[in-house]
Amino acid sequence: MLGYISQIAKNFLLLYPRYVCKKEFSRKNVYSLNERPVEYRFVFEQLSRFYPMNILDVGTGITALPHLMSNCGFNVTATDNVKDYWPAGMYNRHYYVIDDDITKTKITDKFDLITCISVLEHIENADIAVKNMFSLLKPHGYIVLTCPYNEKEYVSNVYELPQSRGGENAPYICQSFSRGSLDQWLEQNNASIIAQEYWQFFEGAYWTIGDEIIPPRKVTQADPHQHTCILMQNNNAID
Repeated sequence: MLGYISQIAKNFLLLYPRYVCKKEFSRKNVYSLNERPVEYRFVFEQLSRFYPMNILDVGTGITALPHLMSNCGFNVTATDNVKDYWPAGMYNRHYYVIDDDITKTKITDKFDLITCISVLEHIENADIAVKNMFSLLKPHGYIVLTCPYNEKEYVSNVYELPQSRGGENAPYICQSFSRGSLDQWLEQNNASIIAQEYWQFFEGAYWTIGDEIIPPRKVTQADPHQHTCILMQNNNAID
């Protein structure tokens, strides 16, 4: 009898999630094509390369990335600055997300690998965010980072550029980092770049500038590009 009641309660609780899933399936996708295929492919290449036991995902939002990584057998902790970045509130139906500001993190665990996928550009104190991520790595641990990027020049907010094709009404900034940004992070945190890819998503010099390129092009450092995928390693031998 108790098992029967438990099953009825479980089915009742699943009604709303099932409704949401069916509604999402039935309607046309309202989102435009984006950089996730490129980024997620890079993430899983690193996971298959190193097989890290414990992973921290910074800035999860409503994405399913932590759930996908967990399905592969990894121990995943997901965080996001819910109170400050999501003024209307945020619920991730794929995975449990801890409310934590990486610039003032209260996380004390150490991780083998940290993912930060298209998040850092929206954090004003990006240098502090990077510093705190490195502080949460185990010796010789890795950070997988993806973000808007221009080899030569940093832009504090590409959405403010006159030719920007998106984000004009966004409640957050979108920085485009540069080689100078990377060099500063490496020097400040005793780190090195193990791998870096350069991608052209737009015809212009910066992210959201010019016509979109679909599918995006993987290019060299010397070619025009607006986005990068980076694997950095913590060179500190002890905590």
